[in-house]
Amino acid sequence: MTEHKAFEKEKQKDQPGEQYKMDITPETIRVDYKGSGKLKGKIALITGGDSGIGKSAAVHFAREGADVAIVYLDEDKDAKHTQQAIEKEGRECLLIQGDVRNVEFCKSTIQKTIEKFGELNIVVNNAAVQFPEESIEDISTENLHRTFETNIYAYFYIVQAALSHLNEGDAIINTTSVTAYRGSEHLVDYASTKGAIVAFTRSLSGMLAKKGIRVNAIAPGPVWTPLIPATFDKEKLKDFGKKVPMGRPGQPSELGPAYVFLASKDSSYMTGQVMHINGGEIIGG
Repeated sequence: MTEHKAFEKEKQKDQPGEQYKMDITPETIRVDYKGSGKLKGKIALITGGDSGIGKSAAVHFAREGADVAIVYLDEDKDAKHTQQAIEKEGRECLLIQGDVRNVEFCKSTIQKTIEKFGELNIVVNNAAVQFPEESIEDISTENLHRTFETNIYAYFYIVQAALSHLNEGDAIINTTSVTAYRGSEHLVDYASTKGAIVAFTRSLSGMLAKKGIRVNAIAPGPVWTPLIPATFDKEKLKDFGKKVPMGRPGQPSELGPAYVFLASKDSSYMTGQVMHINGGEIIGG
């Protein structure tokens, strides 16, 4: 996989970042990844699916036979590139632009997906923001609200709107983080939302088990996505991903297959679980 590069040369002004502007482009899917129809005929919806981990999940889903609805904030070029990548796989892609912090937008997102595809089988809650601060006193009320509203409130909104369309055998996949388990001294609010996602996943899985709807999560470690240069300064970027046992950040392409696993029958006896894809960091719980 990719060796550690000069990530400190990358910089973006606004979150969640734009992949098309990156010189060191995140890898979306391995050229040798072979689809085998694991998601043939399925319809998936992915928040934050325009770039990074969400894009990787989307393109892997498409290669496995699924049509995909992509929800994104305002990164039109990235969204179009993802749509093109999905269509290149011979699948359809619906682009839905808006802010997942808005409950009415989340409701309309599900409705648009149903109107386009007629059903919904896989929901991936993935959109997130993060605003590092060295002291809890420096976390602004505005950023605190934006972080919780984007990273966990939206998960509730999307699932509440989608649930009546999901049936036995369908799946919900939530993106949490390694920070939910080990904490993060400079991302206290972000890590707190990721801990909430773990509890949300476990609780919702119990609620929906009798309906045959599986709810699982993935907890990435340091992964090279547009959110990273949109978040950190040069010093942090210089060492990004070096502290994990594998000594490098992951690529989105290394997570996409895990989303396929949790969306497909391969994980038919899994619910309420979290997969840790973090470069070798040992995490309990």
